Amino acid sequence: MSNKTTPDQIIEAADQLFYQRGFEHTSFSDIANAVQISRGNFYYHFKSKDKILDAVIQLRLANIQKMLDKWQSEAEQPEDRIRSFIHILIMNQTKIKDYGCPVGTLCTELAKLDHGSQAAANELFSLFRNWLRRQFELLGHETNADRLAMHLLARSQGIATLANAFHDEKFIKQEVRLMSDWLDSQIA
Repeated sequence: MSNKTTPDQIIEAADQLFYQRGFEHTSFSDIANAVQISRGNFYYHFKSKDKILDAVIQLRLANIQKMLDKWQSEAEQPEDRIRSFIHILIMNQTKIKDYGCPVGTLCTELAKLDHGSQAAANELFSLFRNWLRRQFELLGHETNADRLAMHLLARSQGIATLANAFHDEKFIKQEVRLMSDWLDSQIA
């Protein structure tokens, strides 16, 4: 039996379903069934799907921040921290192949819906962007650190999108090697 509260279970189930099916195609019933609670109990905790989305975004922000903090503490050199970012594509290649990037797919869907939570979801990318910018600054690229951070973010998103479209894990591995080579050229 889980030690997690019912709201936490709902948020985690919604997070997975939003990633796998999309926000728009996930219903209250889908989430309630995943958590195995009645719809009445579900509504007691969350009055709207938008409230659940807000909680999912907050969960993802917290999880990303924890991951970035871990990379920061585990690697002494900024280039090694950046490699951790690059290698996240390998770590999550099966999910990426099946569903795309959880950040990119959510932000894209909310943009298409012109959803009120779009700006909050975009903060997920901002966490990565700001962290990568800081790493490139530490590498000595103060004047173009943001451009390099955005390049790396854009490239990783493109890789995730194409790997999902073509269901191709080999493509991910090939592109991660090329991104690592690119990073080496930025260090030299």
